[in-house]
Amino acid sequence: MADIVECVPNFSEGRRKEVVDAIAKSIASVPGVRLLDTEMDPDHNRCVITFVGDRNAVAEAAFQGAKSAVARIDMNHHRGEHPRVGALDVLPFVPISGVTMDDCVALAKSVGKRIADELQVPVYLYEAAATRPDRKALPDVRRGEFEGLKVAIETEPERRPDFGPAKLHPTAGACIVGARPVLIAWNVNLGTKDVTVAKRIAKAIRESDGGLPAVRAKGFELADRGLVQVSMNMTDYRKTSLVQAFEAIRELATKEHVEIVESEIIGLVPLGVGKALASPIHTPGVSCSSPYGLATDVAGSAPMRHEPIWWAANSWM
Repeated sequence: MADIVECVPNFSEGRRKEVVDAIAKSIASVPGVRLLDTEMDPDHNRCVITFVGDRNAVAEAAFQGAKSAVARIDMNHHRGEHPRVGALDVLPFVPISGVTMDDCVALAKSVGKRIADELQVPVYLYEAAATRPDRKALPDVRRGEFEGLKVAIETEPERRPDFGPAKLHPTAGACIVGARPVLIAWNVNLGTKDVTVAKRIAKAIRESDGGLPAVRAKGFELADRGLVQVSMNMTDYRKTSLVQAFEAIRELATKEHVEIVESEIIGLVPLGVGKALASPIHTPGVSCSSPYGLATDVAGSAPMRHEPIWWAANSWM
């Protein structure tokens, strides 16, 4: 069985293509790594890069991506809708084939320590790599964001990092590194300028407020487009499917007298998820927001390849 780890770093840059291209190039330059997808979002001012390879190659590529981001992104000038604490905001390792979650935890710890030691960026461990229960969930680790963490990391003992100095890097901030199962990042855009609608819907559907299991959600404004967004992390698509989440949003949006305009998957999804969606949503005239899916079965034992996944929520209306 092939030794395959997926890595999905989130960088705090979604407007300067030359910066994102340089980071992606540094990752792809590592032998044994395959770059699968790069997504940029100017409203969130964030990009998500997906790559795979064996453990050693992925570890080196992740560090090279971190090094490139630290050299190019200044968090003191960063503005965007998405919460963030650093230039390389989140660095998750995902077991796909021939590796275990424990293997990915070991990767997270070794790469996290290297980022702290060589780049002087404080590192927090999260999800399966978390060293404390209160650091398992990403929103808890990211509390206060870059601006709030500047003070908290130096004054609150419970906010000290797992690796590195108890002080933010002057331009790159901090980094959150971990190991987790497959996560689906999914946004649903609503046809209104009233961001309170998106915030109410997000609150209603997220698990932490009594909503759908394994769903994290926030409401954002997309000012340049005159829309608002319900942005979701589906942390376990087996507990709540994308169809279930979409139907819940549609029902709540209808009560708000608002229409769903579109939706998008950020990054890649397991092939099985795409196949489940293909029948109900593939209609003439529907565009593809995320054109490729990660072709692996739920257990992660299938060969890696690309296959189209057509996705647009408005085709369900």
